[in-house]
Amino acid sequence: MRVATLEIKFYAPWVHSLKEKRMVVKSLTSKIRNKFNVSVCEVDEQDTLQTAVIGIAAIAANSSQADSIIDTILAYIETATEAEIVSADRDY
Repeated sequence: MRVATLEIKFYAPWVHSLKEKRMVVKSLTSKIRNKFNVSVCEVDEQDTLQTAVIGIAAIAANSSQADSIIDTILAYIETATEAEIVSADRDY
């Protein structure tokens, strides 16, 4: 059994309030949670306007399946949001 984690840092220059940022983050996290059945939450930079960091955790049977899940989620995120991905750190 493997636990795969992914921490993604986003930059969204069009966000001008924390309320607007929360709407963007909440929308993205619920889409990921519903589509992939993984755990997702905002893990850092909660009080920073244009930067968001979300964490994703998934359980897989082996390393190759964990890698495939993370790759699929990352590809989905790139198409699901207009925010720029600054960094994506994965761990198994």
